[in-house]
Amino acid sequence: MASEPERLGGDRFGRSWGLAQAGWITQLRARPALLSDTIAGLSGLLLGTSIVALLVSFRLPLGWDFVASVILSLVLMFTLVLYALPDHPHRRFGPANLVTAFRACLVSLTGATVLCFDSLAATDLALWTLVGVVLIALALDGVDGYLARVYGHESAFGARFDMEVDALLILVLSVAAALLEKAGLWVIWIGLMRYAFVAAGWMIPRLTGELFPSFRRKLVCVIQISALCLILIPFVETPYSTAIAVVALLALIYSFTVDIIYLLRKPGTP
Repeated sequence: MASEPERLGGDRFGRSWGLAQAGWITQLRARPALLSDTIAGLSGLLLGTSIVALLVSFRLPLGWDFVASVILSLVLMFTLVLYALPDHPHRRFGPANLVTAFRACLVSLTGATVLCFDSLAATDLALWTLVGVVLIALALDGVDGYLARVYGHESAFGARFDMEVDALLILVLSVAAALLEKAGLWVIWIGLMRYAFVAAGWMIPRLTGELFPSFRRKLVCVIQISALCLILIPFVETPYSTAIAVVALLALIYSFTVDIIYLLRKPGTP
């Protein structure tokens, strides 16, 4: 599991717009096997997720906006993956990245449910379904890293892809906690803090430096997802849900503080 505020350098997501555009199509054309393999895998996942979203919309009181939200969010995520694809060092997209892409599908379903379900708090079935989907996504986290090691497909591209999916899932769950009034609006900061850190890096270049590997970041990331998932369970109500959210937020603040201090004190410039 990748976690924040870990930042991986040298990838297409972090380059300037002009530099990232230069030779992008040429690079992909030079690697037809990778491109075709990636498009085939992502297209299959997009089609399967669209069918699942359609079936879910019939089972739960969700409209066509739910289906459209799932498809559009997934298309956006997969477009970003294709945009970063030239940074993938291997000949094939690989099973590890396919698992991460499947987790992205689960995140898109979760996010669309949170945004489009008007009576989410009043429907235990919807909440339990949401918790189940999140638990599957959490259980699969780490599987992609294992597969990458087994098949020799470890890369900064795959790590960043995994990290972005984790970050988006945490943001979606924090929004759900706020909408369900399991905690105050401040709970959204659990999901926004990573993006605030990235934005701060635009103004303070030292924050874009490379961090040392840390089990603490991985543990804190697991804590965030687990805590937010626990909060969504129907019988977990305030003040217990609020207390859980406070612990998760304090753990996240501590982790960010440690790494920010390290980056600011690190000698040299990025």
